[in-house]
Amino acid sequence: MTTTGDPADRARPCGCPGPSLSRRRFLAGVAGATGAMTAASLFGDTFRQVAYGAAPGGNVVVVLSMRGGSDGLSILVPRGADHDYLSTMRPGIVVPEGALLGADSRFGLHPSLAPLLPMWDAGTFGAVHGVGLPAPNRSHFDAMEEVERAHPGSSARVGWINRVVGLAPDARPEEQVQLGDSMLPTALAGPAPALGANEVTGFRLPTLDWLESDAQVSASLSAAWAGGRTPLSAAVDTALSAVDRLSVVSSTTDEQMSAAKATYPDGPLQSVLANTALLIKADIGARVVTIDYGDWDMHTGLGSTSLAADEWMVSHLDHFAGSLARFFEDLGPHAARVTVVTLSEFGRRVEENGDHGVDHGYGNAMLLLGAGVDGGAVRGRWQPLSDASLNEGDVPLSQDYRSVLAEVMVSRFGLSGGQLDTVFPGFAPEAVGAMH
Repeated sequence: MTTTGDPADRARPCGCPGPSLSRRRFLAGVAGATGAMTAASLFGDTFRQVAYGAAPGGNVVVVLSMRGGSDGLSILVPRGADHDYLSTMRPGIVVPEGALLGADSRFGLHPSLAPLLPMWDAGTFGAVHGVGLPAPNRSHFDAMEEVERAHPGSSARVGWINRVVGLAPDARPEEQVQLGDSMLPTALAGPAPALGANEVTGFRLPTLDWLESDAQVSASLSAAWAGGRTPLSAAVDTALSAVDRLSVVSSTTDEQMSAAKATYPDGPLQSVLANTALLIKADIGARVVTIDYGDWDMHTGLGSTSLAADEWMVSHLDHFAGSLARFFEDLGPHAARVTVVTLSEFGRRVEENGDHGVDHGYGNAMLLLGAGVDGGAVRGRWQPLSDASLNEGDVPLSQDYRSVLAEVMVSRFGLSGGQLDTVFPGFAPEAVGAMH
């Protein structure tokens, strides 16, 4: 499910010390005092994460992180007087008002989002603008950590999604899943179990030289740890149980995976969205799936008013929109229980720089697609752009991003006020109107 950075370890999928380790020594090591290190090597990061129950047919929220600080003013562009102001601040990169899509009188979609326009018109694609952290943080790493913790003032690396899943005392690892990367984001970190893998086929045990099948590996480990009452033995049992339940998707063949991917546009989202759809359609209890789509740090060369196909923002949004449109199509009837929410660590400055790009900013846009979304318009408050309203040259905050997430959690998971206070400690969400 994950490998270390050592090429020698990558050559040995189990991460074990090497081929000289005998079966007897392996089982003795797992069962003995050095068991923690051996088992952790066997399961990799996924074992360590589960060491720390959703019903079939339940709702699923996919959190898509637009890492790098996406430019909300290019994705969701103000119209009217705000566009006039934006044109003076971004003469070389502003999206022409006549090119904007959608019927919202205040905002228009970037034309590269055309594949998602049917969802916008149908009311299943909406947005909120001017969202962000309670105070500006223009550092990529620090801001994303803060966004994913959603607990200002706390240094604990426990994420808001982990707190959502942790509301249930019997939460299972497959309820919160990171796909596309085995390294868990901060949003999933914490005491509740979680899983991370590049693909769904990563949710299985590695085959060892002396054992012929996953079933034999599982049986050997179960026998070695049977009757154990330590936290480590409980973790092994949790991991093995999760691997067994996930066999529905982890047994996907290379041919099946290739066929699924081939229906998606080429690019960074191709594999991860195809895998996400496979996981959701398998209906084995996933509640929140996190995925990343990076490379939004457009300090230079964002684009131009001509909107050429090879421009950075144009091509990035082309891939984003085409991939998500295919994703919802791929889900078929399961789309009725899936909601996609986008997050980014911050927006970009209102004024373009000298290299046809924009530097780190503050307020940004969040996009919401799928089940439960009150779409076809931009919801929530918006402060008109002016020299007086900007926050040190950036889009001012109109609503805390946690208010949007809180609405999603209430709509899709039915969280109560007390539960929301656990998920977003010390925060009183405001009504945004983005969800039914």
